[in-house]
Amino acid sequence: MPRTDTVQQQVSILGCRGVPAAHGGFETFAEQLSLYLTARGWDISVYCQDEAAPGRSISEDRWRGVRRIHIGSRDGGSLGSLGFDCRSMVHACQRPGILLVLGYNTGFLSLLPRILGKPTVINMDGIEWKRSKWSSMVKIWFWLNEHIAAFAGSVLIADHPEIAAHLADRSHPGKIAMIPYGSEPVETAPTEPLSVHGLAPDGYALTVCRVEPENSVLEIVRAFGMASVQGRRLAVVGSLDPGNAYHAAVRAAAGSNVVFLGSIYDRAVMDSLRVHARAYCHGHTVGGTNPSLVEALAAGSAVIAHDNRFNRWTAGCNQFYFADVDTCAAIFDRAFADDALIAQARAAARARFEAAFTLQPNLSLYEELIAEVQHQGRAVAFPRLTQP
Repeated sequence: MPRTDTVQQQVSILGCRGVPAAHGGFETFAEQLSLYLTARGWDISVYCQDEAAPGRSISEDRWRGVRRIHIGSRDGGSLGSLGFDCRSMVHACQRPGILLVLGYNTGFLSLLPRILGKPTVINMDGIEWKRSKWSSMVKIWFWLNEHIAAFAGSVLIADHPEIAAHLADRSHPGKIAMIPYGSEPVETAPTEPLSVHGLAPDGYALTVCRVEPENSVLEIVRAFGMASVQGRRLAVVGSLDPGNAYHAAVRAAAGSNVVFLGSIYDRAVMDSLRVHARAYCHGHTVGGTNPSLVEALAAGSAVIAHDNRFNRWTAGCNQFYFADVDTCAAIFDRAFADDALIAQARAAARARFEAAFTLQPNLSLYEELIAEVQHQGRAVAFPRLTQP
């Protein structure tokens, strides 16, 4: 039921590239939340990075009822993102309503609304400064920005209990709310998208991620090559850069039974890939509740995940966890040989999803939290500590 308040309250969403989603987890979340809140009667603005627009331009349009504020950004890479974040924050601070910032990579900017007394909710994402891909200087940058954001934000949102515990060492626990990502359940999906890539239902394992060391892609590819899975395939969804040394190593390790699909942003295609995979492989070693893992649970996928506290809480019991290449290879052997074991894992995946990651209840928690911040200038934490 839509909100019945006579005054339409406003929220500006910053920190993603824009909507509709065409990049990653934050964009998908921004799309989900903005559409949900708009349907509930909120006035929602999403800041969108527009690399095709003139460098200093700012324009607005509407997309499915959501106001999109386009910030021109001709500079590419980190410099362009920094400029986009700076201009978005300055612009948003001049508008009414609350700020919802996704991520803390430029957390120093949250000092501006703090100084101005403007309520700011920050989704603190994962522990970015621990990622192995970054240089020491970049890690220091992220570490500093994490601490600044933890200080300056009115409310900090953690998407995982371990992230909430991590933030409690940096901020008062009373301003930390734990709300995981959610997704829509996927019961069935057509098989036609599979044949385009030479895949057959139940005949492949799937991994979906940025191809980076901390996501264990090289280990997964090597393990699949070691496993006794003749006639089976490993489908890797994620872009590869020919000039990237790690990407080159992944390609070199891949046998003929590994197929690289590139980046896929078509939700229907991804639903088909997840539903019909024998298992979903999740190699993430750091971070919180990863949206791709949640979407795999939503599709009832058996999960083969790197063994760490983040993945074990998210995926829950009766899934498969690996510590290294050898254990991953052994799991591939079991997963493709034991139908009963896979059926058990698939049922457990759906049960875990229903217990903690259905989309609307989690979006509703965001609405409750934002409304509290709007009215009080602070928030009451909403711990969702559902255990597997």
